Amino acid sequence: MASRVFAYLDSIRARDPAPRTRWEILLYPGVLAVALHRVAHWLFEGELFFLARFVNHLSRFLTAIDIHPGAKIGRNLFIDHGFTVIGETAEIGDNVTIYQCVTLGGTNPANGVAGKRHPTLEDGVIVGSGAQVLGPITVGKGARVGANAVVTKDVPEGAVMVGIPAKPTLMDAEQKQDFMPYGTVCSDLCDPAGQRLESMKGEIDRLQARINALIAERKESVERQDLFG
Repeated sequence: MASRVFAYLDSIRARDPAPRTRWEILLYPGVLAVALHRVAHWLFEGELFFLARFVNHLSRFLTAIDIHPGAKIGRNLFIDHGFTVIGETAEIGDNVTIYQCVTLGGTNPANGVAGKRHPTLEDGVIVGSGAQVLGPITVGKGARVGANAVVTKDVPEGAVMVGIPAKPTLMDAEQKQDFMPYGTVCSDLCDPAGQRLESMKGEIDRLQARINALIAERKESVERQDLFG
């Protein structure tokens, strides 16, 4: 048991350079929220729904993190800071990192029938601050969701998603690292709209060069006609 706790604390320390010791990490609201969720989920699985909700509300009051007792969470989840919401049918794999103000939200079925309506985050996913991941979608293994992105469709493994709605972005190979804080690469390449604008600018420059060449050819032709009458 102690070895599992130490392994969990060390996994957080590997993703966050701020704590000097393991004991500091025990004070993190995300750690407390996950620990209380384990209790709430155990009660939920035992159909002690009122007690599960009570623990859930206590956790939300203490940590500003709301994890529904029905959510399924794997090993080494790191919720950095608070104000995060995780819905009932959400499923989270191992070694997932979620920053502040993230919502793993659900759809609202028109027929009122419950079911899988929250996202699934596979192993190693990083979700940046303010991101909204909505509906019964799957975020593939090792994918990154950039800060403030809104994801409503499945995300392939290893993709980097940014924007509203979120779209995959290009990234230099040397920038593809094992861990990316906030799920966002610090580069102009991370903006899909900027990529399109740069592509359009390049096309305009090529067209302008072609037009200038045609104008020069036309001017030269007219000068030859005037010279030789």
